[in-house]
Amino acid sequence: MAEKFLQGVLLKAHGGFYFVQAAGRIWTCSLRGRLKQSLREEPLGLLVGDRLLLEPLAEPEAVIAEVLPRRNFLVRPRIANLEQCLVVLAAEHPKPDYLLLDRLLVCLLAAGVRPIICFNKLDRPGAEQVFAEQFKVYQQAGFTVLAVSALQQRGVAELQQLLQGKITAVAGQSGVGKSTLLNQVQQSQQLQTGDISRKLQRGRHTTRLVELLPLLPQAADADGLAEGWIADTPGFSRLAMPEQVGPDNLAQFWPDLQALAQDCRFDGCRHDQEPDCGVKAAVAQGRLDGRRYQRYLTLLAELAEQRRY
Repeated sequence: MAEKFLQGVLLKAHGGFYFVQAAGRIWTCSLRGRLKQSLREEPLGLLVGDRLLLEPLAEPEAVIAEVLPRRNFLVRPRIANLEQCLVVLAAEHPKPDYLLLDRLLVCLLAAGVRPIICFNKLDRPGAEQVFAEQFKVYQQAGFTVLAVSALQQRGVAELQQLLQGKITAVAGQSGVGKSTLLNQVQQSQQLQTGDISRKLQRGRHTTRLVELLPLLPQAADADGLAEGWIADTPGFSRLAMPEQVGPDNLAQFWPDLQALAQDCRFDGCRHDQEPDCGVKAAVAQGRLDGRRYQRYLTLLAELAEQRRY
C-alpha cells in the first residue's frame, strides 16, 4: 500500500458524503471517479463497516480510492464486516422473548457473526430468578452470556472487554435498556461523534441509517479501527431467516442440538418425527431444555411451511 493512502472504516454515509475513521480522526470523503462508476454496478454500494483506502486532501477531507474485501455483510441491516452482535434481554417490561432470541441466534450464526447474549436490568427485584434457568441453558449451549445492570454498573466492565477492537451490533426489543447500556460503554465518545450525529438529529430509534459509534477515545490501530465500535442498526430485531437456512439444516445453527445429533440413527435427522433421535432422547432425559427444543420445532415448522410456497 502506497504511503499516501490511509486505511480506514466507513462510519456513516449521508448527503453524498462518507465519514471515515482513519489515522485517529474522522475524514469527510467523496468517491474517486472510477470507484463511483464501479459502485453503480454494485447493488449494495458502500456499506457501513467497509474497510477503505483513502487519499488525504486538505484535512479533514479525503477521497475514497478503494474498497477492501469484506469479511461478511448483511443486507438488513446494511452493514459489512460485522464481527459480533450483542442481543439484549430484560427480566420484565418487556418480558423476554426467547423465540425472538433463538431466531436472532440462527441468523447471526448463519452470517458468521458471534452472538453475545446480555441479560440486562439485574437491578430489578427478582430479576436474577427470572434469568437464572435460561442463563444456564444458553451458557451450556456454548454461547457467551452476560448478566448486567447498566444502572448499577454491574457487568459493564466485562462487557467492555468483549467489545474491544470489534465491530459490534446491538439487537433486542424496545425497552430492554439498550440505550442505557450503550451510554455506559460509549461514555465520552458521544461528544466525539457529535459532528456527524447532529446532522441527523432525529433520535436513534427513528432513523433508518446505520452508523458506527466509537467506544473509547484512543487513537486508531493499524487497521484504521479504534478500540471498538458499536453499530447503531435500527431494525436488526426484524431479521428474516437467511435464505441458506432451511428445515434440513436448521439444527446446524443450533449448537446444543448439533452436539447431540451424533446419537441419531439417521444422517440428516431433523429431530422432529424421526425415530431413534438423540435430540428427542436428550429432551426426555432432561439433558436438553424442553422449551428451547420446542422453539426449535416452531422455527422448523415455519421454515417447512415457507418451502411449500
